[in-house]
Amino acid sequence: MRLTRPCLAVFGALTIAAGSIAWSAPASAAGINYVALGDSYSSGTGAGNYASDSGSCLRSANAYPNLWAAANTTESYKFAACSGATTSTVSSGQLGSLSSSTTLVSITVGGNDAGFSDVMQTCVLQSTSSCQNRVAQAESYMRDTLPGRLDSLYAQIRSRAPSARVVVLGYPRLYTIVDWCVGLTNAKRNALNSAADTLAGVTRQAVSRAGFTWSDVRDEFAGHELCSGDDWLNAVTLPIESSYHPTARGHRLGYLPAFTASARTALKAHAG
Repeated sequence: MRLTRPCLAVFGALTIAAGSIAWSAPASAAGINYVALGDSYSSGTGAGNYASDSGSCLRSANAYPNLWAAANTTESYKFAACSGATTSTVSSGQLGSLSSSTTLVSITVGGNDAGFSDVMQTCVLQSTSSCQNRVAQAESYMRDTLPGRLDSLYAQIRSRAPSARVVVLGYPRLYTIVDWCVGLTNAKRNALNSAADTLAGVTRQAVSRAGFTWSDVRDEFAGHELCSGDDWLNAVTLPIESSYHPTARGHRLGYLPAFTASARTALKAHAG
């Protein structure tokens, strides 16, 4: 997902906890033709170290698709995910990376369809009631319109890559709710967390209808949201596009383990 560039009110720096945790690579995936689709949560916006040729797509070397491909032996790997992508732009601009030989696909999508950028701007800059109302509008869109858009995109992915195992990853909740934390009110934080839960539920149901594999990252990020003291997400930061996106640690310690486990399960089921 992408945030646009209006001047946001910066309400204090949230510190990203230092330190690193070793991650053990999974068994090799020889014979896998992997394609990474989706929005900024897959391209790695917010994780730094962007490819010089990725332009506004902001594809990071630290994004979970790159980390997974580097840790596994694959026959081919295509990184098509792009910051700002919606179901429509994935359909029009990314599906050319798929083919009948594609065997593994990952994707995050739906947040931009539901107006992630505008929701966050409203909640950062306006009143609690305005934030809650804007979140409610987004949730209505998620329930009423997004399912059809996801169904259509997933059907196109299946048509383009009929033999592929498709892993759809969700989005983390943004906040740990604590008594005090610089920035938004807890009423706003709870509303945003509720939106994340609504989006997860709608996406999971669409994934089930498509016969794909759902990978819920909320459990991996639990205790590492903003205000946790061990944040794997950027708060309001510069460049502004990085705000409210996973850090490099979020990709390495959150998204990567989630995708690794889900891909292993999906590929094993396919082989069986």
